[in-house]
Amino acid sequence: MTEPVANPLGSCGGHCLKVESLVSVDERGQMVLPKDVRLRAGIKAKDKLALTTIEKEGNVCCILLTKADDLVQVVQSTLGNISHLHESHE
Repeated sequence: MTEPVANPLGSCGGHCLKVESLVSVDERGQMVLPKDVRLRAGIKAKDKLALTTIEKEGNVCCILLTKADDLVQVVQSTLGNISHLHESHE
């Protein structure tokens, strides 16, 4: 399942979003990230991940996981894109 999908945040900036796998949530709310994804993302035991949600019409439609160590860079990049949009409307 690696078909690219539309980015709910707008332009991918040269990166594609794709469905990597389907995961199940157990009765305790836990899920397992597939090993190949963990390896490619460099996620190790005890790493911290930031969970970000995207809402549509008041409901969570997307859940994103970002390595906590990379979160600052992602936020700065996103804010830069937002400030660029703001500047173009002035």
